[in-house]
Amino acid sequence: MVTPKRIVAVTACPTGIAHTLMAAEALRKTAEMLGYDIKVETQGSDGVRNALTDADIAAADLVIIAADIHVNLDRFQGKPLYSVSTSTAIRDTRRVVELAVMQAQEQSAGTSAGSSTGASGQSFHAAAGGSASTRADSSNAGSRFLVGITSCPTGIAHTFMAAEALRKGAEALGYDIKVETQGSVGAENQLTPEEIDRADAVVIAADTHVDTSRFRGKRLYETSTNDAMRNGSGVIQSALAQPDPRSSVNGGVDGEENYLASVRQAKADQAARRSGPYKHLLTGVSYMLPIIVAGGLIIALSFVFGLEPQPGSIGDALMQIGGKSAFALIVPVLSGFIAFSIADRPGLAPGLIGGMLASNLGMGFLGGILSGYLAGYVAKFVRDKINLPQNLEGLKPVLVIPLLSTLVVGLLLVYVFGAPVKAILDGLTAFLQNMGQTNAVILGLILGGMMAVDMGGPVNKAAYTFAVGLLASNVFAPMAAVMAAGMTPPLGLALATLIAKRRFDRDEQEAGKVASVLGISFITEGAIPFAAKDPFRVIPACIAGSAVAGALSMLFGCTLRAPHGGIFVLAIPNAITNGGMYVVAIAIGTLVTALVVTQLKRMQPQTRSSEAAEERKVVPLVR
Repeated sequence: MVTPKRIVAVTACPTGIAHTLMAAEALRKTAEMLGYDIKVETQGSDGVRNALTDADIAAADLVIIAADIHVNLDRFQGKPLYSVSTSTAIRDTRRVVELAVMQAQEQSAGTSAGSSTGASGQSFHAAAGGSASTRADSSNAGSRFLVGITSCPTGIAHTFMAAEALRKGAEALGYDIKVETQGSVGAENQLTPEEIDRADAVVIAADTHVDTSRFRGKRLYETSTNDAMRNGSGVIQSALAQPDPRSSVNGGVDGEENYLASVRQAKADQAARRSGPYKHLLTGVSYMLPIIVAGGLIIALSFVFGLEPQPGSIGDALMQIGGKSAFALIVPVLSGFIAFSIADRPGLAPGLIGGMLASNLGMGFLGGILSGYLAGYVAKFVRDKINLPQNLEGLKPVLVIPLLSTLVVGLLLVYVFGAPVKAILDGLTAFLQNMGQTNAVILGLILGGMMAVDMGGPVNKAAYTFAVGLLASNVFAPMAAVMAAGMTPPLGLALATLIAKRRFDRDEQEAGKVASVLGISFITEGAIPFAAKDPFRVIPACIAGSAVAGALSMLFGCTLRAPHGGIFVLAIPNAITNGGMYVVAIAIGTLVTALVVTQLKRMQPQTRSSEAAEERKVVPLVR
């Protein structure tokens, strides 16, 4: 039986202030008094302090976790692990240390109840009273079970279509899979700890930030929703090809070092896929969209009672809710959650305040985007680079970071960026409000084509965000063009399956029926099943039809005050101007898409073979 000598510990509470630091100090003093070497890492709202290095962990004989929030345990694989709450660590520190040491001794001797033989590295978790239970190795070579998460900025089509693609891909490879979907309505089909525990691998197909901390010790593969939709089986195979943490320790020290190296490389690859300004922008947009849709539709409903409702009327009340409240939050929320994506919680306060300031300065959505990036990177810099004495660390998340980062961002917006960005936005607004027909048609062509390039992906979202941002500046024509162009691809393909059935197989013909419903609802993703199967013919046809629809909408002078709703907004009086010609623009764009795709698509092989068979049957009768 080996007696542990070196201990590493992590303490964490929701604020990262009192309980975190008190538990850390209690563990440090008690362990040293008992003759152990110890290093304690603290985690809180201002990030990680006194961080444990790979060398610290590798040299440790035991890990103690004293936390009231989730702590990522990936890096502690192969080490005896003992977990308690911070309050238990503070009240009964000596017992915590002694129980942790005892559990580690039992494990090293191979006698711990429920543990497997060899250095498999079980994790021990104690309840608040200090009792512990062993966590059995969940490895089961015959389980063939996977879990996954899909998420896109709106949480509508891409989220669910990626989930379906993963299900089909897993089924084709002989695996069962459960996929949790995350979107604007929250998480659905949520994964349980038991399901995660028995999964062979985890697949994350997301275009926004997804918390992966609950998947510690699992093969984890991250990709985009588009990749999952295009090649579900390939994504599943990539996930299964990731290094297996459960078998990494079998090779002894060398095996563990190799595993740690592979984990570091995998995390670096995943970080590269996750990071980047556009990913931060999409995260901000995903939080902003529900506010835009709710506020915009409420504003549209207020127009039922006239464009200028009387004070105190129901129309005025609706305008107060949608225009003066919901729309007032658009820029702050966009800015706040861009900063949140960059710096986590420390970025939220300066991001929200910077966004409100940008709105008050007349910088619009451009200022919101700028303030979000400024707040995120400034807060991250303050968190990582400014160090305080240990007894003052508790002030950092509640005073130092929000104060300094908000001051820096606010002063930069007021004295440096405010006037130029406002001038750019004012110029853009004036240009859009006063542009001639030629410029309007060109803008409609560009926005319309962008809506069909990736059908709900980054280019589509860029065009949509541009149009939505202009609503707050009382520029409504681009919103009409974008919605018309977004409805055209699924409607055009649905029409094509009716007028040229021989160009589509039975699955596509059935998908056409669904696409028609999605199309009138302004869900461009209804065209994705067709594009995924034959992108080089379908996507150009969709771009052509959407560009025509967007250009005609601008040419006809159509404007739209609601950011979503599809054809159903026509039922709201005053929500759309020149509604008759708007329907004409959508119809012509739909027809262009249908005609182009029927000309580009080849006749399906099974259709040709069936026609040949029919001809063979008919020939004898003709003779």
